[in-house]
Amino acid sequence: MSLHVFANIVTPFGTAANNRAETEGNITTLQKLIWQGQVHSTVSAEAIRFSLRRLLADAEQAQTNRSWNEEKRVNEWQDHQFSGWASEDGDTFIDDDLLGYMIAEAAKAEGEAGSASVRRAVLEITRAVSLTPWTGDVTFNAASPGATPSAAKKGQNPVPYGTEVHATRYQFGLAMTPERLRQPERAATALRKISSLRTVAGNHGRFLFDFSPESIVLRITDDPAPRLLYCFDTEDGGRSVGSKTLVRRVESGDIIADELIVGGEICGGSTGEALATVGVKSLHAGVKSAVEAACDIVNSRLTAA
Repeated sequence: MSLHVFANIVTPFGTAANNRAETEGNITTLQKLIWQGQVHSTVSAEAIRFSLRRLLADAEQAQTNRSWNEEKRVNEWQDHQFSGWASEDGDTFIDDDLLGYMIAEAAKAEGEAGSASVRRAVLEITRAVSLTPWTGDVTFNAASPGATPSAAKKGQNPVPYGTEVHATRYQFGLAMTPERLRQPERAATALRKISSLRTVAGNHGRFLFDFSPESIVLRITDDPAPRLLYCFDTEDGGRSVGSKTLVRRVESGDIIADELIVGGEICGGSTGEALATVGVKSLHAGVKSAVEAACDIVNSRLTAA
């Protein structure tokens, strides 16, 4: 049976803004969706993947095929034809191996079919959803005269604008089957980098949101179904985080307690006590130690296979 790695992550509490949806007049909006009947803000999986790719480029002895040129504001490629995948022993890049790729070519003549070379992502990431509903907070701001070239066009008066903000946490999940990777040891690299996520979505000079995990639940299993995505909850407006769903699924036997590795703030409260009561032994005060424990298990299982 194949080895599967699943995780659910919740971020620290922070103020999110400039995670841009469609701008409405002079209001910079958040991306939003209806989640369990209420409006929540959300961050795309692609934004998380973009941040992860930049961290993978910093990994020891690793290079990414696609990298972001901050000065030119464009993506740059080392091999835009993905030629390393043409043979089983070809050299491949860590981001293509984990995150997949697609190159599509239009038909050369009318009536002919186009072609596409596609590798599905081994590391799949969900959209991040706020732990609490968005209550409609909007801040009023005014750019000083001449603060930007566009503001300078408005003359000598301040330029008013509004920004939707959300004081919240985000949770998101991931799934990965390491044996599908060209180099299975890259699974551990991905987990370590996810534990150190930094700028995601609207992060820039006016907005910093810590997207690294405050708490993480990892599951290493032969079961192909995650069964733990979006398992975090809150009963006090996001001040603290629980996971009644996870506890129930362990109690029911849908998730085996020994498959779980839990790390971070959640282990120090009532949820940690409840998980220990239902038999979860791998509880870690820190996220990094939990991730390292998961990496050790994944690498040993891959080696044994």
